Amino acid sequence: MKVAFLVAPEGVEQVELTDPWAAVAAAGGTPHLVSTRSGKIQAFNHLDRAEEFPVDVDLDTARTGDYGALVLPGGLANPDALRTDERAVAFVRSFFDAGKPVAAICHAPWSLIEADVVRGRTLTSWPSLRTDIRNAGGSWVDEEVKVCTGGPNTLVTSRNPDDLPAFCRAVVQEFGVS
Repeated sequence: MKVAFLVAPEGVEQVELTDPWAAVAAAGGTPHLVSTRSGKIQAFNHLDRAEEFPVDVDLDTARTGDYGALVLPGGLANPDALRTDERAVAFVRSFFDAGKPVAAICHAPWSLIEADVVRGRTLTSWPSLRTDIRNAGGSWVDEEVKVCTGGPNTLVTSRNPDDLPAFCRAVVQEFGVS
């Protein structure tokens, strides 16, 4: 299964990209880096620059039909940039419209909120998004990982990098990666 990892050109929390990427690859899936621009993206370790990663495809070329699932890594700047890009918001929404599984960690649910796909769903996130999620019609829980199947697709969410082991296990299991 080919899995899209959607990130902005700058600001993704590196470990929230690399750990799920490695889990998908280890399970036999094919992770694919999608961004709003071609070239490379700049990851961060909190506020410090980390590694750069090559973009596989930009949003002008990426098609939902090419992927079996979507992962939205967090960081603070990454999802904030994505939620202001109409192409990114449409790409996120298209996975819900197609009934494909989606996973989001940390601040990444901002993109879900902007895509108007949290209404009636239960999810977790970085705690400061709690009110945003509730205002968008979702229910927020303080759990290591939350798998919500009460909608058109499966939604896997986690709060922060400390939750990555549980998040990665849930992503592999719920996506049926192979």
